[in-house]
Amino acid sequence: METMECVFQYPFAILKENGFPLRGKWNEEYFKNDNPIVLELGCGKGEYAVGLAEKFPDKNFIGIDIKGARMWTGAGQATKKGMKNVAFLRTNIELLPHFFAENEIAEIWITFPDPQMKKVRKRLTSTRFLELYRQVLVADGIVHLKTDSPFLYTYTHLMAQHNKLVTPINTDDLYHSDVVTDILEIRTFYEQQWLDRGLTIKYINLILNRTTELTEPEVEIEFDTYRSFSRGEIQCPELCNPKVTIKNN
Repeated sequence: METMECVFQYPFAILKENGFPLRGKWNEEYFKNDNPIVLELGCGKGEYAVGLAEKFPDKNFIGIDIKGARMWTGAGQATKKGMKNVAFLRTNIELLPHFFAENEIAEIWITFPDPQMKKVRKRLTSTRFLELYRQVLVADGIVHLKTDSPFLYTYTHLMAQHNKLVTPINTDDLYHSDVVTDILEIRTFYEQQWLDRGLTIKYINLILNRTTELTEPEVEIEFDTYRSFSRGEIQCPELCNPKVTIKNN
């Protein structure tokens, strides 16, 4: 990883003491253009970052993950192909404002994250993280979520509805809808596994404005009835629609 020019790894101790030299200067000093910057959070093997960078040479993409062993795949592909509009950053998502300045990011992609059913604060579409994204996104920047999880999709939908956030595209069965585009058809390694197991893919994007005071909806959402590959076998391939109870909305 350290030999790849497209990879940035900064231990927090160094970051805290010296800061990140490219903060606010990604366009000028790394990408050397004025094109919009798009982040893929929890990028895993980096399929989306690399796939989007290939499809959209007029945009810049940065894949972010804390696990270097996964990221190595995408970084290796980008290096081998000599791609100049994609980079990878190994860090915790909570540290985004240390690496990016206000208004530096145009869009954020969140692809198949852990739904964190028991821990609201760890959900990447929780209001806690949306407030974090606001610190680096342009005004009315777009946040995309692509997930297999009925729980996370339902939570994100209700959170956006509760806070009156605009969701231009919102579907609980992407590949049987009329909104599939060449962007959304990029499939990650884990996405294909979910599809092979008979799961539907959910997609929602939202416009994150600067003015809305974000609060968590008081809801009870039925947990997913299956586990990921690392935690056991699927329990219910057909997956009924999640039952949602809204206490106050």
